Amino acid sequence: MLNWILLCVSVAFFTTGYLWRRSIGAKINSGSVTGKQDKLCKLFAVSFIVIGGFLFLTRLLELIFGRQENPGLEFSMWPERVSILGFSISKTVILTWIAMAFLIVAALIIRLTVFRNPKENPGRAQNVIELIVESVCKYTNSQAHGTGEFLCSYILSVAALMLTSAFLELFRLRPPTADITMTFALAFMTFIFINAYGIKKKGVTGRIKSLASPTPVVFLFRVISDFAIPVSMACRLFGNMLGGMIVIDMLYMALGSNAIGIPGVVGLYFNAFHPIMQTFIFVTLTLTFINEAIE
Repeated sequence: MLNWILLCVSVAFFTTGYLWRRSIGAKINSGSVTGKQDKLCKLFAVSFIVIGGFLFLTRLLELIFGRQENPGLEFSMWPERVSILGFSISKTVILTWIAMAFLIVAALIIRLTVFRNPKENPGRAQNVIELIVESVCKYTNSQAHGTGEFLCSYILSVAALMLTSAFLELFRLRPPTADITMTFALAFMTFIFINAYGIKKKGVTGRIKSLASPTPVVFLFRVISDFAIPVSMACRLFGNMLGGMIVIDMLYMALGSNAIGIPGVVGLYFNAFHPIMQTFIFVTLTLTFINEAIE
């Protein structure tokens, strides 16, 4: 009975908002606008339409499919494992393979179509790809001077993998970057590159001396701080990505049957802008630490 009452209320809200909005629109078209008061009324009318439409959809779906039970919030520090050919494999590994396979297939398609016969006057697709590559290379060189083209390729590959992994959450899957083992693997690669470029630039002796600069007293502290870099980067990325996933799950749990539209709007931040921001920060930290090692 309550659902039917709310359904009628939603229709009343929607109709009132629609008629109100229509009358304000007629007043605007006739040129008899009174100013801020009409604009405020227009905002209220649109709010009535949105609220009425939202209530109507949620109540109608609940009447058709029944009330959705609250599944509760379950959190696990480690992702689930599955058995494949007798081997126990983490879902993170499987999802990472999926992300890598997607990137490899996309790269092959781009190579065989867009860059099969590169043009001097490139089309839109070639322009976009060249712009992305040039921007990444320019940013890499500006943050870590003299590191060569290899680091540009690595940074672009890591950024693409992190973004693709994050977008898997759109399919209600736990993204690989929400697993501490995945983030630590990425951070450990940063640690390797820091020391590899430092040794390449200064040699083994020069790298050791740089850790003892400006005085040998700080050598031990510099070594500890260098080993802390992959740990801090891994925990930071893991915490941010896992936190976003938990927020979305909590939103679904709180809304229950009313989870229509709102999680999708919030997900635009946690599944799009948030991963891009975290990828940018991770890449910037990687380049900053490498630059410090080669200076």
